[in-house]
Amino acid sequence: MSDGKIFSRGGPLLPRAVRGEGAYIIDASGRRYLDAAGGAIVVGIGHGRADVAAAAAEQMGRIAYAHGSAFTADALESWASEVGPLLPIRDASLYPVSGGSEAAETALKMVRAYWLAKGETERTVVVSRWGSYHGNTLGALDLSGRKGLRRPYEPWLGRFEHVSAPYPYRAGLDGANAIGSGAAAVTELDALLARVGPGRIAAFVAEPIIGATLAAAVPPDDYWPAVAAWCAQHNVLLVADEVMTGFGRTGTWFGVDHWQVKPDLLLAAKGATSGYWPFGFVAAAPHVAEPILASGFVHGFTYSHSLPGAAVARAVLKILREEQLVDASAARGAQLHAALVEELAGDPWVGEIRGRGLLLGIELVADRATKAPHPRAARVTERIIASAKQAGAEGLLLYSGTAQANGVDGDQLVIGPPLVIGDAEIEQITAGTAAAIRAVRKELAAS
Repeated sequence: MSDGKIFSRGGPLLPRAVRGEGAYIIDASGRRYLDAAGGAIVVGIGHGRADVAAAAAEQMGRIAYAHGSAFTADALESWASEVGPLLPIRDASLYPVSGGSEAAETALKMVRAYWLAKGETERTVVVSRWGSYHGNTLGALDLSGRKGLRRPYEPWLGRFEHVSAPYPYRAGLDGANAIGSGAAAVTELDALLARVGPGRIAAFVAEPIIGATLAAAVPPDDYWPAVAAWCAQHNVLLVADEVMTGFGRTGTWFGVDHWQVKPDLLLAAKGATSGYWPFGFVAAAPHVAEPILASGFVHGFTYSHSLPGAAVARAVLKILREEQLVDASAARGAQLHAALVEELAGDPWVGEIRGRGLLLGIELVADRATKAPHPRAARVTERIIASAKQAGAEGLLLYSGTAQANGVDGDQLVIGPPLVIGDAEIEQITAGTAAAIRAVRKELAAS
């Protein structure tokens, strides 16, 4: 008889994490790693917060599970009342789930349920963007525009429409599916509307600031006002995917707050519980929620409406507010961005350093003048991430993005540390990232 083993995404030689402290993870050998990726841009309040663990334990000690179709609970109702005023949707109705992919699936079904309740059964077209990421279930993956993740499953995909991403750095370049203005976005949406016909488009789904797929690409200032106005004009539901950008990550409570956009639906996860519990939710504006509730919502997950999850979300929210970590994200993000620019602006491989708050990205290129990417076979991103993790007395954890230049080639680093970082961590992230880039450039030049 053989032992069971974990189906590991990272291979058999991964170090074993045993403890977390603030912005650091410690492995079984005692080695420390500065978590400049926040895991997968998840951890906001830092690792090892005993009060969050205590909140989960206290709730589980009373009751750990009650099905959402049969009961509500104080944890759920209190969490909803506390998070509601922070949302860019007034008087929202909240549907808790277990994570971002489930939130995307729930939002899609809410879109369909809403239009069925309104009697507009032909509104079946959902629009998202190339260069986006909305989750890894089949529906969420189909909604996503991350071509490398889609490629193995293409025979099972194809129900949604995609338009270009607001990605000014590569706007107009072949294969990038990138635009650089709100006017260009409206032109594409108008063309899509003409092709599919009036009264057919149900929703437009997008990340306010594009996360891992395009390494914190920030839309031009006119993009969101133009897209929101277009959706309102054509009676299209606007769905904001705040899974990565929510709960202070970009220096505001939610990413759309940078443009004062009021979506019809909003989905969130990651920072909602800072990685301490699998949890996410969809928030629906009253004009969307009320018809759905009146007609019935055919949907559900076993682990939606989690009581410990809601208790953890409340504890995380308390820390975010009491320690003013949203403001800290804005301030520390600006500080880290400036430090990276000072250290790397002249580097021959660094095409752009971008982002908002503590969601930052570095786009790596083979030629700064032409923006030509490295060939995917060189695995530049993977080499840099491995170098940063392994080099020095303490490892540095960065997050990867690839294939953004043309769907195959292209390299980028995503930086999203816990919002609790200070001066020392900013210096370590800057120095460690620069050292890893230079080490890999030297290695490839010698090969």
